[in-house]
Amino acid sequence: MNIRVGILTAPHIEFEQGEKTFILKNVRIGIGFHWDRHEDQEFAGTLEIRHNADGTQTAINTIDLEDYLCSVISSEMNANSPMELLKAHAVISRSWAIRAMEHPNHEGFHVCADDHCQRYEGLRRMNERAVEAVRATRGQVLLFGDEICDCRYYKCCGGKTEIWRTCWEDIDVPYIQSVRCDWCKSPSPKILRLVLNDYDQETKDFRDWKVIYPDEELDAIIAEKSGIDFGHIVALEPIHRGASGRIDNLKIVGTKHTEIIGKELKIRYWLSKTCLYSSWFEVSHANGVWTLNGHGWGHGAGLCQIGAAVMASEGHKYEEILSYYYRNTQLEIVDCRL
Repeated sequence: MNIRVGILTAPHIEFEQGEKTFILKNVRIGIGFHWDRHEDQEFAGTLEIRHNADGTQTAINTIDLEDYLCSVISSEMNANSPMELLKAHAVISRSWAIRAMEHPNHEGFHVCADDHCQRYEGLRRMNERAVEAVRATRGQVLLFGDEICDCRYYKCCGGKTEIWRTCWEDIDVPYIQSVRCDWCKSPSPKILRLVLNDYDQETKDFRDWKVIYPDEELDAIIAEKSGIDFGHIVALEPIHRGASGRIDNLKIVGTKHTEIIGKELKIRYWLSKTCLYSSWFEVSHANGVWTLNGHGWGHGAGLCQIGAAVMASEGHKYEEILSYYYRNTQLEIVDCRL
């Protein structure tokens, strides 16, 4: 089974074609988030350069699904992570990818290569451990009933995971429940160095964090991100929180405009020059300064990558990790040869 991955769209794509691999120049990763940057990346499979109607080009990589997963699990987490974490990640990344292939939300390819879908950063971060984890779980997916699960995940829940409707559509997804997660509470520096890739290690305060804005800075950020002249911001009022405490409806009160916004990702974008770690935060305002005391890194629904890493390091098998974060699911093997 082959998957088509859109890696890069640019006015002009620079690449080097090798005998068995190709290198794409200046690939942007972490688009819109606080780790946003560019790097050169090497890929297996075939390269197609698509010419778009707006004059840009898109680099599309066609590759076997299992080979794609070897890169995904070593892009999302370090390939030197505990084997049971890598196996768990192979299963959820395979489950998500198969669903995405059945219902693609990109034109001309199934998935993109960045955090909008799943990180797919080529061969540079991959090693034999990642290959071993994918081979050991070959074809395994998570099922709820007879449906392949839409397995969402993120870096750190902050102590409690979130439900689906807080982040996306107003529906209940029965296997995405809110569960307590003490595993990510105090991971050792040694574990973090082992399981996080280089640029993720730059984020030090991902579980409990604080952002401070003088009045004029928050006014400017919201105006720029929203495109709306709110005037001077006088109140940020959480209207509704999800099961973990993440805000999915926030009232922004300005001297010129008032609006309720959601879901959680929009809130994170509007209140940061890049993107807040999460929408689980408490707001205070005093002496012309806004303080957001927050928790967690990511949307919080599904598997907590840091929590799962700690579970794996303490001897939990990948089946246990999956059943903890995705309730009432079953492991099954599907035919991925087509």
